[in-house]
Amino acid sequence: MPLREAGYLGGIALIGDEPHTPYHRPPLSKDYMAGGLAEAELPIRTAEYYRDQDIWLRTGTPAAPIDRGPGHVVLAPGERLPYERLVLATGARNRRLDFDGGEPTNVHYLRTRDDAARLRGALADARRVLIIGAGFIGLEFAPVAAEHGARVTIVEKADRVMGRAVSAEVSAHFAARHAAAGAEVLCGTAVDEFVRGANGRVTGVRIGGQVRDVDLVLVGIGVIPNSELAQAAGLAVDNGIVVDSGLATSDPVIFAIGGCARHPRPEATELVGVESVQNAADQARFLARRICGAEGDYDDVPWFWSHQAGEKLQIAGLSQPGDGSLVLGDPAAGRFSVCRVRDGYLAAGESINSPGDHLASRKLLASGARVDEAQLRAPGLSLRKSPAPALAAAGPAPAPTSHL
Repeated sequence: MPLREAGYLGGIALIGDEPHTPYHRPPLSKDYMAGGLAEAELPIRTAEYYRDQDIWLRTGTPAAPIDRGPGHVVLAPGERLPYERLVLATGARNRRLDFDGGEPTNVHYLRTRDDAARLRGALADARRVLIIGAGFIGLEFAPVAAEHGARVTIVEKADRVMGRAVSAEVSAHFAARHAAAGAEVLCGTAVDEFVRGANGRVTGVRIGGQVRDVDLVLVGIGVIPNSELAQAAGLAVDNGIVVDSGLATSDPVIFAIGGCARHPRPEATELVGVESVQNAADQARFLARRICGAEGDYDDVPWFWSHQAGEKLQIAGLSQPGDGSLVLGDPAAGRFSVCRVRDGYLAAGESINSPGDHLASRKLLASGARVDEAQLRAPGLSLRKSPAPALAAAGPAPAPTSHL
C-alpha cells in the first residue's frame, strides 16, 4: 500500500464494488487465461495484510453519492464514511455492443476477475471463436483460444491491428504473427449481422455476405472511464475525471488516479488518459508521497507491455498518429525497435523482444534528453549500448505542437 510505504499513519479505508480483494488485472488475458496462473495467485495482498496495515477493506460495496459538504461518501442507506482526503480510482469499463432482445450469453468481455473466469470456462468447449476488435485484449486472447484448438477470427474496423496504439511497422509484424499462429485477421472489416439461435445465443455472424459459424464471441472495442460518481458530485469531467498536474480534481481534497483520470502531460497540449497498470501504480505512489507532504508534478514516463503469439511488445512514451517511425534492428529476425519521432525528436519507443532497447528508451525519455532524428539515423546505432549522454545532451524537451 503506497500510503503506508510513504509513511502515512492515519486511517485508510479501501472501498470496492467487486466482491474480491484487490487483484492483478494484467494476467487475466495472459497467464490466467492460459491456465498458467491459479486463482490463488491473483490477489495483490491477502486479507490479513490489510488488517495488519490497519486498512479498512470493504469489498462488494458500490460507493453511492459523494457528499462534499461535510466530506462523506455514502456507502448504503444510513451508512456514511467520512474523509479528509478522497482518492477516486474507479477505473474504466468495457464499451459494449447493443443487441436487440438482450445480450447473448456467449458474448463475452474481459475486464474483471469474474469476466475472466466466465470466459476461461466457456473457452473449454469453444471451437469457433470470433474476436471483435484487434486491440491488446483481443490479440492477447487470440493465441490462447488457438492453443485450445479453436478456429479464431479477428475482426477490426480500422485498417490495421492496434492502430491507435502502435506504429504501422509493429502492427504489420503482429498481424503476421497472429496469422502464422492460425488466426484469420480481417482489418477494415465489420460484422454486418449476428445470427442467433432459438436460445438467443450467437450461432454465426454475417461478414461481407458470408455467414461464419461462431461458438464464442469476445468483444474488445475500447473502454469508458468510470466518472459518473465524480460528475454527480459536481467535479469537472471530460471523458474522464479532470485532474491537475498534482492529480487533484476541481475539489482540492479529492484526487483521481488510473484509468478514470485525465491529466496534463508536458508533451501533450490536451489532457491525457492513460490506460495501463503501470500508470495507475505510478500515480498511486506519486499521490501517496504528495499526501505525506511532498511537492511536484506527476510526469512519469508511461510504459506498457503485451504478450501476443509468443512475442513481447514493450512501449515507452506516448505516440501520436502523426509521428514518424525509424526502425532499429531487423524485423525479419523478430527482434527490433521502432523509434517514434515527433517534431524531429524521439517521442516514444516500441520494442519487440528487445527489453534492453525498451529500458534504454524509457531512461532517455525520463531524463528529458532531446534525441534528434539525425542521431537516431546514425549507422549502427543501438539504444541499449549507447548511454544517454552519448545520444543527446540533457535539456528541456521541445514545446509540443500536437496532441494525443
